[in-house]
Amino acid sequence: MQHIATTYRIDLPAWLGDELAHVPDVIEEPSDRMRLVHRLADRNWREGSGGPFAALVAERDTGRIISVGVNVVLAGGVSSGHAEVVALGLAQTRRGTWDLGAAGAPAHELVVNWRPCIQCYGATLWSGVRSLVVAGEGPDLEEITTFDEGPLGDDWAEQFERRGIHVVTDVLREEALAVFRAYRQSIDRGGPTVYNARQGDTEETP
Repeated sequence: MQHIATTYRIDLPAWLGDELAHVPDVIEEPSDRMRLVHRLADRNWREGSGGPFAALVAERDTGRIISVGVNVVLAGGVSSGHAEVVALGLAQTRRGTWDLGAAGAPAHELVVNWRPCIQCYGATLWSGVRSLVVAGEGPDLEEITTFDEGPLGDDWAEQFERRGIHVVTDVLREEALAVFRAYRQSIDRGGPTVYNARQGDTEETP
């Protein structure tokens, strides 16, 4: 076992620094926080970093931005490098704890440009955030992009609420769909496919 990897890292792409240079530390309005997420998601796929997804973690009551994340599956070479995972991990690093809901800490909110996939669902559930704000939910994302978001149950939002995570949906939904459509149009014109989940055997097993 002398040649096994003992560490890996996920970094935000270099272009993000320029994109955030004039963004204030505090964004009070939830819709404005979502606008920033959409902007980062759109640039992310155009830069080739990964899929058209972005997320941020903020203090829910003040709007202070704690971290941002984009999908870095391609840039980082790690399949788990989804926007939510990156944003949550960077927020936990900044706070110095794995639990963003620790006693005495401000309530944290995750803002993302669509309902989390099955991986990010679990990551959000255990992160300690107290609220989740999404641009939309439903089959639109998979139909437009062909991405496989995994077998998430219809009661996904209820399960968050049961664990003390308030869910807000349909925040600038059409803006999210516009980003996904732009990505799909690029693919249809012969642009490079960013990535997709491995497709399993579709034949039914007797």
